[in-house]
Amino acid sequence: MTFRSLALNNIRGSWRSYAAFFLSSVFSVMIFYLYASFLMHPDVASGHIVHANEVKPMMKFCEYLIVIFSFFFVLYSSSAFLKTRKKEFGLLSLFGTTRGQLRKMVVYESMAIAVLSIGAGLSLGILLSKLFLMALEVLLQSDVPIRFAIPGQAVLLTGGGFLLLFLAIALITAMTVGRQQIVELLGGARRPKKAPAASPWLSILAAASLVAGYGLACWMTPMNFLIFALPVIGLTTLGTYFLYTQLSVAVLNRLKRSKGIFYKRTNMLVISQMSYRIKDNARVLFVVTILSAVVMSAASTVYVFQKLQRDQILEHTPFTVGYVERGDGHPVMDPAQARKLLEDGGGRIAEQAELQGVVAKGLTSAAAGWKPEDSRKAMAVSASDYNLLAKRAGLDAVNPAEGEAVISFPYKEMKGSKTKPNETVSGQAGGASFELKLQKLVYGSVFSPVNDATYLLVVPDSTLQAWKDGAPSAERLRAYGFELSDWERALPAVQTFEKALAKEQKSFVQSYRVESYRDMKQSIGLTIFVGLFISVLFFVAAGSLLYFKQFTELQEDQSQFQALRKIGLTAGELRRTVAAQVGILYLAPCLLGIVHSVFAMFALGTLIGTPVWMYGLIIMGIYILLQGVYFLISCTAYTRSILKLPAS
Repeated sequence: MTFRSLALNNIRGSWRSYAAFFLSSVFSVMIFYLYASFLMHPDVASGHIVHANEVKPMMKFCEYLIVIFSFFFVLYSSSAFLKTRKKEFGLLSLFGTTRGQLRKMVVYESMAIAVLSIGAGLSLGILLSKLFLMALEVLLQSDVPIRFAIPGQAVLLTGGGFLLLFLAIALITAMTVGRQQIVELLGGARRPKKAPAASPWLSILAAASLVAGYGLACWMTPMNFLIFALPVIGLTTLGTYFLYTQLSVAVLNRLKRSKGIFYKRTNMLVISQMSYRIKDNARVLFVVTILSAVVMSAASTVYVFQKLQRDQILEHTPFTVGYVERGDGHPVMDPAQARKLLEDGGGRIAEQAELQGVVAKGLTSAAAGWKPEDSRKAMAVSASDYNLLAKRAGLDAVNPAEGEAVISFPYKEMKGSKTKPNETVSGQAGGASFELKLQKLVYGSVFSPVNDATYLLVVPDSTLQAWKDGAPSAERLRAYGFELSDWERALPAVQTFEKALAKEQKSFVQSYRVESYRDMKQSIGLTIFVGLFISVLFFVAAGSLLYFKQFTELQEDQSQFQALRKIGLTAGELRRTVAAQVGILYLAPCLLGIVHSVFAMFALGTLIGTPVWMYGLIIMGIYILLQGVYFLISCTAYTRSILKLPAS
């Protein structure tokens, strides 16, 4: 038997242990190739795909991230494999195998897995590249189809790059083989483990670090963000590490001393084994927790900004299309003509509104920050008309009494000073000067904020009627708004309307909602699409680390459970015991990562002035669901492996 055949036989015999590592490596190669094939696509390189430059820097960054991540993941996996094979190496050494021959066998095994992973990853990448390009084509809103191609440079870069990566790691791990004596290798598996112990002070440090990190995250503001950001990350990371290495062991040791809990059913078995399991797997659990927190926080942040930007666009543009006219006739467009143009473009009118008022000019108000030299103007409207539109926009109604007024700012971000008693607003409207007591300032658009209607001066109905009667026709205003059904897809209708406008009329029109939403969705969509693969890679790798660690301990666990079955442990009790142990290993990092992410979302909400943690719960719920599926698969496979052993 040659070393090559021995290496292949070793892989076949340990395929269950290699499976998670192999699949994660295949996924890394596949994603790298998909990104590289786009970056090196002939149409992208020649500039035929106009919007491709918007996503290329992001993909290049992801390429570097995948390589760095793959290096550490493969290095860890290879090192862990070697630790589980001490007895095998001891036997081979006992039969005369030299240290150099052992290293050669390890390199053969590593390179065999590497070739299989690269081949499978490239094959899947080429197979799925057309779907990948079609999805990018939709997100980029490209008028030119991205044709299917297999760039030779991308294949060579992916295959050659990962081959060198695997070879470098194989050489690094091979150098660690054969350093121990034969007696140590053969007796390593039988050497009794010391009972897990925890330092009280480090356990307290773990709890204090997490509490302090969460507390700083809650107190974070835009003013102290730069001061608190690094301490929050550092304290949370430190607390997470000592939570697994110290605090969790201390809690389990405490449970062992509680007779009511420890001696109930199979708790003695579960708690005793978990104290060893968590201590042994503390570093893996720590890494998986941090990966989970990063993935969920990043995905939640992108989702939050998509929701907030959509809400902001709707807030700034109460109607899909709106415009303001001044004077007699229709200097911008007859509303009947506007309606026809929108319908001719494929739009369906869901709502049409009209608001009448007069120009209030030369406005002065200390509360609003308006000085006489500003020559500020606003559209004066009646309280009843304003309240109808405010209800539609989800804003509070206003009720100025005679001699009072309310100033409406178009955007909530403009919120500043508050009105004080006896503050006033003065100016000219209806052919005369006025001075009214300012009741309050309100924020948020109820109509399209353009030109003379950027600000609204809300007055009692009788006051507005008097101003309208005294105002010359040139100072009378009419605002029209059209809301389209399914406005997200109404760009052709809006463009048909815009083409009919003269250049000088466009300053009186607001019609950018659909285009702004399209641009926002395109940029956010690209971020989500590119980040999705990285998030899935991290998720698969996190689960693979746990799966791999679990199956590398399978032989030892089989011996333990075989002995327990001899003294009466039933198959049902065994399943419950395994489910409890595996469940803690899989779900504890997930749940702790969620807690980290919730506080991250809380800090983000404080920074942007809007509660957003509830949006993140959607992403976290999806993550729990996926992790639950991973747990069920792993637990089922692990239990079947245990139950295969005979009871005697």
